[in-house]
Amino acid sequence: MDTLVLNSYRMPVQAVSWRKAFTMIVSGRAEVMEEYENRIVRTAYETFHIPAVIRLLKSAVGFFRRGPRFNRTNIYLRDKGACQYCGLKVSKSEFQIEHVVPRAKGGRTVWENVVVACEPCNQRKQDKTPAQARMRLLSKPVRPKSLPGMYSPVIQWETGMPDEWRDFVYSVSYWHSELED
Repeated sequence: MDTLVLNSYRMPVQAVSWRKAFTMIVSGRAEVMEEYENRIVRTAYETFHIPAVIRLLKSAVGFFRRGPRFNRTNIYLRDKGACQYCGLKVSKSEFQIEHVVPRAKGGRTVWENVVVACEPCNQRKQDKTPAQARMRLLSKPVRPKSLPGMYSPVIQWETGMPDEWRDFVYSVSYWHSELED
């Protein structure tokens, strides 16, 4: 059971596990906005409703300055899901992280040295630099300052999403929808 996290301005940021939500509430970083009616957790002495929606009490200024985390999903987003050697769109489950300067030659696993690659290009390049493999990068890998949807996530109402999230998700959809003439 997930919990929707709102920033201090009541805009959806992400969904976290209910355990993580409890940690945020108990530590004083968040407050409960909505609870699941029929979902409870019992301790030896108390019973708690599982939070459906929580709101962060302080704005996440440090988060915005730091930029996106270095992980597979964000590498895929930065490179728009395209192999950086041939331009072929690769599915999120099948892309390979390719080191521009191979680790065997001292290359590090950092934003500036990894790109999305399809399997054939990754196999062709092997443990060579792009110049040695006679392959050209379509774009130079850089540390992104932001990624699509990072600062203003628009969460669309989806089937299976808890009803308790409805008011918070619809309010975001309202502000990001196109205006009619």
